[in-house]
Amino acid sequence: MSEYRHGSHSVFAIHLHLVWITKYRKPVLVGDVAFQTRELIREICRSESVEIMKGHISKDHVHLFVSVPPQVTISRLAQRLKDKSSHKLLHSFESLRRQYWGRHLWARGYFCCSSGNVTDDVIKAYIEQQNHEDGDFKVEGAE
Repeated sequence: MSEYRHGSHSVFAIHLHLVWITKYRKPVLVGDVAFQTRELIREICRSESVEIMKGHISKDHVHLFVSVPPQVTISRLAQRLKDKSSHKLLHSFESLRRQYWGRHLWARGYFCCSSGNVTDDVIKAYIEQQNHEDGDFKVEGAE
């Protein structure tokens, strides 16, 4: 997990924990629906250059721990994952279409938490050691 990814002009390690739930927390992610959901998520992440580090599909929610490149915004990633998977799952499974007649498989919103190799305190201490004197946001060379 401490390995950095490389872009054409960047080096990064952006790790996110994403969670989203089915509408009304209905336990519909079982059997073929769950396997199809996993394949759709893999396909969408691959198309966005997002690496899945860990994932789990429960009966009523999805957990993903992913590594994203800097150009992928969290909100856009969540939107694409939920939108494309919902559309394809509702198209593929008649049972889901009957339960979710409003064309929305997922509930509104999602949970996201960033994860990294260092804590906030380590970053603050590193910045403090840069020999600056003015408050929380300092300028080098200014006197």
